Amino acid sequence: MKIGFRLLLGFCLIVGVAAYFIMNIFVQEVKPGVRRATEGMLVDTAHILAQIAEQDLRNNNLSRGYISRAFSDINSAPLGAKIDNIVKNRMEYRVYITNSKGIVIFDSSGEAVGQDYSRWNDVYLTLRGKYGARSTRTNPDDESSSVMYVAAPIKSNGKIIGSLTVSKPNQTMQPVISRGERRIEIAAVILLGITLLIGAVFLWWINRSISRLVRYASEVADGKNVALPKMDSPELVSLANALESMRIKLEGKDYIENYVHTLTHELKSPLAAIRGAAEILQEMPPRPVALRFINNIKQQNERLQLLVDRMLQQAQVESRVRQELSPVDLSEVLNSVIEAKEAQLTQCKITLTSKIDAPAMVRGDKLLLEQAFGNLLDNALDFTPEQGEISVVGEFIDSHYRIIVADTGPGLPDYALDKVFDRFYSLPRPSKAKSTGLGLSFVREVALIHQGSISLLNGEQGGAKAIFILPVKG
Repeated sequence: MKIGFRLLLGFCLIVGVAAYFIMNIFVQEVKPGVRRATEGMLVDTAHILAQIAEQDLRNNNLSRGYISRAFSDINSAPLGAKIDNIVKNRMEYRVYITNSKGIVIFDSSGEAVGQDYSRWNDVYLTLRGKYGARSTRTNPDDESSSVMYVAAPIKSNGKIIGSLTVSKPNQTMQPVISRGERRIEIAAVILLGITLLIGAVFLWWINRSISRLVRYASEVADGKNVALPKMDSPELVSLANALESMRIKLEGKDYIENYVHTLTHELKSPLAAIRGAAEILQEMPPRPVALRFINNIKQQNERLQLLVDRMLQQAQVESRVRQELSPVDLSEVLNSVIEAKEAQLTQCKITLTSKIDAPAMVRGDKLLLEQAFGNLLDNALDFTPEQGEISVVGEFIDSHYRIIVADTGPGLPDYALDKVFDRFYSLPRPSKAKSTGLGLSFVREVALIHQGSISLLNGEQGGAKAIFILPVKG
């Protein structure tokens, strides 16, 4: 199972368990809360009615008093009250009054007149000056049949002469309780959904960052020169920097090993030539022979110097992990390089034509770009015969700038097409000694630093054609 799914599963379990307990607590509090509020209203109602009933009870006029007339008329017509979409058409209170001995002398329902209620908590406690209340089931096996009773004392001249009880069936409050529970459940589901959505977004963000690091590591493992992806989280930034540091160290180790091997191989030929010439000169050959071997030593020494210089230049480019780039106009760079080669073109009797779209702004290192284009032109000059032609084209292609350097030389043999950018690989020149084999390798490294590409292929009409492509600054 992927780490993202594990995180999402763990997050869902935590949120689900928390939501379950929280929802249960809220739901379990709805019913007691409603009943507590109802009991408070019953207390207020009982005390108000007790004040009204006091005169009727003192005058022994309950059957024709205010309370009796009120209850006989109150349900004659529906109330028509609509409370939060719950319709209330009749009063649900039952009121009964007892005398000081607990005998029921008035009952709004008419069912308990004359009965002894002195042992019920509401009457028993109230007649003794305490708070009297009870909850009793009409059906002992049905919890929903419970009825709340709250009593208030009826006093005359400070003496308790009776009690008035107001009752209300809990079943009448069930619509309110059910509605409250349903709303809490709906809100809990919505909250859970929003929480899961937020969690999924965060997990997608984390997975995307991790995927970018995995893709970066895979591309590095494939030998590609890719930039370190930008991370948003400090932890992922630290991980990315650790991966980059590891890559640099591993590449540095491989690079040094490969560098030493290739350099040793390239130094063997000129060193062997110098050693052979020195051995011959020790034998004191004739002057013309000695001069020829001295000249050979000089040429090999120059070759060694050029090789060392080019290797240092190559190493500097390849070791630039985070090259600082700035806006550069490629058209100016190309024109500058072409102008610098005019004397060499004239000496070699070669015609150069150019067609360069300007301006062409890219983010790059101006010096490296000048050296890379200079190497491409030097390579074209080496293979172009006298009276030949070189063309330089700079043009916009979508969001890139393409530079084409074409010559009219012999072109590339098929076996060299996939090797020309290898370090120290060099083809024989028509009129010059073999090069160091580092020029095109240098150009490739410059292209990679600038997130571009370089290719070398044979032209349709003969000759070779180098194509250098760089992304244009947005």
